[in-house]
Amino acid sequence: MQTITLNVNGAPVTATIDVRTLLVQLLRDDLRLTGTHVGCDTSQCGACTVHLDGLAVKACSVLAVQADGAEVTTVEGVGGSEHLHPMQEAFREHHGLQCGFCTPGMIMAGIDIVRRHGADLDEATVRAELEGNICRCTGYHNIVLAIMAGAQAMAALPAAAE
Repeated sequence: MQTITLNVNGAPVTATIDVRTLLVQLLRDDLRLTGTHVGCDTSQCGACTVHLDGLAVKACSVLAVQADGAEVTTVEGVGGSEHLHPMQEAFREHHGLQCGFCTPGMIMAGIDIVRRHGADLDEATVRAELEGNICRCTGYHNIVLAIMAGAQAMAALPAAAE
């Protein structure tokens, strides 16, 4: 067992965990942040995508002890019930979901894409960047449109509001 301390969605968290615990297990099972989904357990689908120190990672491929001292942001930490994050709002407006299982990972990946590439995204860039995120319901068309619209909406906000 090991005690770790990290910041999750802006709140300090201390947990005593087995060193084999995956970050996704800590988030879902211990912290009850169930927006981070487990789809494949092999880091293939991207449903568990979160931000670790500002970078998108698949939480099923990161040990929780590796996040000791880090800042972790889940889909629950990017928006709220009263004010959705621009990327969440874009997914809603552009019907970028069907069953919704992949949606949290897609939103977190989309935010990361914008942070790395800026707001002027083209369809080819978004599709290439989503290669590690699988949606079994859609043809990705509306997901790509949602990410491009979310990028524009994120660019319109002051950096602190993002």
